[in-house]
Amino acid sequence: MARFLRLLLGILLLPLCFSVTWATLDTIARLPSQQGIFSPQLLWIAGGFLCWIVCWIVFRHPTGVYVFGHEMTHAVFGWLFFAKVSNLRVTTRGGSVMLSKDNILITLAPYFFPFYTMLLLLVRWIVSLFCNPVPCPEVWLFLTGFTWAFHLCFTIHSLCLSQPDCQQYGYLLSYVFIYLMNILGVGLWIVLATDDLSVKLYGKILLLRMEYVYYMLYRYTLLGWRRLSKA
Repeated sequence: MARFLRLLLGILLLPLCFSVTWATLDTIARLPSQQGIFSPQLLWIAGGFLCWIVCWIVFRHPTGVYVFGHEMTHAVFGWLFFAKVSNLRVTTRGGSVMLSKDNILITLAPYFFPFYTMLLLLVRWIVSLFCNPVPCPEVWLFLTGFTWAFHLCFTIHSLCLSQPDCQQYGYLLSYVFIYLMNILGVGLWIVLATDDLSVKLYGKILLLRMEYVYYMLYRYTLLGWRRLSKA
């Protein structure tokens, strides 16, 4: 029964994935552009992203750095839910951390929470408290793209392996949830990394897209049901 409910929940989250993806792309498109081509801010983020992709292909993967961020993310989300955290262990072959409680957010957090990107944005926010505007904005944007590409590459690599974290909640629900949270996270960290967007604007666009998608889903489901009833 629990397996069926997880499968059903994973299917029900698919329209939400579409809504969040649409809202995120719509929000990014609102970044100011020059000559109607691309936003300079987006180009700096993309530059950092591509730079890491090159590093991923050319150099040895810094697995230990990723494992540390992975286990620390479990720990951080454990603390957020008032779990006791102990026995944090990190090696190049893997890591582990003991938590007194568990839920889907704690278990899957490392696959959607870009630890080093959020750490970078936290540092940027602290700097903004003392320096306005934040110095070297292009560097912050470049590093944001660089660290998120780091997160994305290692996440995809990890999910291609057998992951007990995903088995715990079923692969469909886990993968849909990870995708959903990653897309939502992309929208949030781009908003936080730039000065031309706001969380309020992103939230407003997100609510509008969700309303439209679920309304259309309801409308066509009802229409299909009526046609089946008449058949």
